[in-house]
Amino acid sequence: MAQIDDTKINDIISAIQRVEFGSLVITVHEGEVTQIDTTEKKRYPLKPKVKRK
Repeated sequence: MAQIDDTKINDIISAIQRVEFGSLVITVHEGEVTQIDTTEKKRYPLKPKVKRK
C-alpha cells in the first residue's frame, strides 16, 4: 500500500470540515489518492402551508 502524503490528508480533512450536508468521494487509483469530490446540499426548512377557505 502506498504512503499518503500530508497534503492529501490535509485536503481530505479540510473537505470534511467544509461540508455540512453532502458527500465526499475519494478516488483511489493503484493505491494512490488521485481525486477528491465533494457534493454539498443546502437544506431549507419547510414552511407550513396556509389553508385557504
